[in-house]
Amino acid sequence: MGHSHSHTDDSSLSRAQLRRRTAVRRRAVVLLSWILVPLAVLTVTAMVLLWPGGGTGAPADGNPYAAAPGASFVTGTVQRTATQACPGTAQQAQDCFIAYTAVKGGADVPVVVTPDIVQARGVKAGDNIRYLKLPVISPGAEPTGPQYLFMDFVRTLPLGLLAFLYAVVVIAVARWRGLRAMVGLGGAFAVLAWFVLPALVEGKPPLLVALVGSAAIMFGVLYFAHGFSARTSTALLGTLFGLGATAALAGWAVDAAALTGTAGDSAYQLMNLTHGMSLSGMILCGLIISGLGVLNDVTITQSSAVWELYELAPETSARGLFTSAMRIGRDHIASTVYTIAFAYAGSALPVLLLVSLYERPLLDALTSSELAEEVVRILVGSIGLVLAIPVTTAVAVAVVKATGNRPEAGDLHRVSGEPAEKALKPENGVGRSNPGAATSAP
Repeated sequence: MGHSHSHTDDSSLSRAQLRRRTAVRRRAVVLLSWILVPLAVLTVTAMVLLWPGGGTGAPADGNPYAAAPGASFVTGTVQRTATQACPGTAQQAQDCFIAYTAVKGGADVPVVVTPDIVQARGVKAGDNIRYLKLPVISPGAEPTGPQYLFMDFVRTLPLGLLAFLYAVVVIAVARWRGLRAMVGLGGAFAVLAWFVLPALVEGKPPLLVALVGSAAIMFGVLYFAHGFSARTSTALLGTLFGLGATAALAGWAVDAAALTGTAGDSAYQLMNLTHGMSLSGMILCGLIISGLGVLNDVTITQSSAVWELYELAPETSARGLFTSAMRIGRDHIASTVYTIAFAYAGSALPVLLLVSLYERPLLDALTSSELAEEVVRILVGSIGLVLAIPVTTAVAVAVVKATGNRPEAGDLHRVSGEPAEKALKPENGVGRSNPGAATSAP
């Protein structure tokens, strides 16, 4: 990813240096608070005004996941499988794939599995499945079709194991900060579930909902995971700028590219289940939210890079500090652009395969309704990300230069015994201790 974090060892600093560093960081936090506190108040106020009324807007009888009257969903374990005549008098001439399934030691029931499931993965003995049990029309009546129909696999155990493994790995490597990041991620999904999605369903302005929800997520996630510090506040300012740029571009692109949101399989279900929700507005909201993770990543990296460069070479000019940090930023831009493109290409792989089978011209395929949304998502997200890097760098440089004191020569004495005069001597406009030149090429 091109990260270039460098960390000064606090054990090599004298008490005077540590006190001066702490004072600089406190002044930076106060300076940034003058900007961020009003933005936080504005975000909270907007959330209160846009908060959904509590209704889902979906009709109770229109839930596609609810069983029909008299029918029920049952979970069981497959005991054996067979290919045989389909149950029901009208279909006995046709073979079906049957999964004989039992519920807690009960009798086996013949569950009919659809051909697409058989071809894609198949059903094996020992699988836990969820099937639909249809009601019997009348006692003693001849069945007219299968009574048990396969619905889905039960994935609770494998997904739970993956989530547990993920938590163990993150906490083992990142420790307390990793745990805080996971808790912050849970809070981010809570904002999406309780604010963004219900507000969209109720027909609230999608651009405002996306901006306010994303800003609230970033305020919570950044400060909770990284703590209250000048670095975090600087990264937050850069992130908010990137969000604004992404929102402006997304608002124009959705209209200019005529993204209707009707290309997906779930579009018409959403139209039938909601009242007043705009599908194009849903795309607009998704364009803004989808880039939050990568945007947060690059701004945190740039903020940390500037602070580390400054603390290692406080005598570096503002221009030199910006230039050194942008060397790191350019490496990060190159790697994250690939990250965004491949992530979206992977998610759209079925559509890409389908389009390629039709042998359409490349330009027609990329501008088709099936792929245009992904193309716009990649371009808008990448532009907002790239713009956030120099802005974050410039804000960080301005803050450290506005709040930092010019250190005395003795404060730059290193454990290695290097003379202070030599440490202060700049090379090519940047202090000698320049991690940017060591960690990333121009």
